[in-house]
Amino acid sequence: MASRKRPVGALLLTHGAGSDRNHQSLLAIEHAAGHLPVRRMDFPYRKEGRKPPDRAPKLIASINTEADSFCKEVHIRPSRLVLGGRSMGGRMCSMAKAEGLAASALVLIAYPLHPPGKPDKLRTQHLSEIDVPCLFVSGTRDPFGTPEELEAATSLIQAPVTHHWFDGARHELKGLDSEVAEVVVGWLGTLGRNG
Repeated sequence: MASRKRPVGALLLTHGAGSDRNHQSLLAIEHAAGHLPVRRMDFPYRKEGRKPPDRAPKLIASINTEADSFCKEVHIRPSRLVLGGRSMGGRMCSMAKAEGLAASALVLIAYPLHPPGKPDKLRTQHLSEIDVPCLFVSGTRDPFGTPEELEAATSLIQAPVTHHWFDGARHELKGLDSEVAEVVVGWLGTLGRNG
């Protein structure tokens, strides 16, 4: 009997600028993922006990290193790894993918499209280089990007994009960790059906 192909082999999760690998939403996703291998990583500045985030090139390099290590650990091809994370971490994953890191999909939670109150400073230059399915999970009152702004920006992505909106929620998605995890794991399951 032939086994069913499963494109999603593992999930690498990154944290936001002011958090770390133990953020409750990342823990909730790992718990909800069940049998799927999950690694929650710390960026270098957190490992070194510093508060200010490193610059993007160092953050992206650390994602590349963790992705390579994780794929070897769980014995999957890099093309079966899903990258994702919260806020800054998710943005860095999207930039790493745009720069050529192999991955099967992106999970972007509370994506920071622009700094609060500065909608003219869009962080969209790399989006047209993304060619894998993407899930964006956001609150409708997130000051880092309105639903209209985010949906317009993500139309640049050259692959299917799914948006899940939590009505009235802000950037922190406070109190919604289990709901976010359910959305993420449910979406990952759809990737395994038609791979």
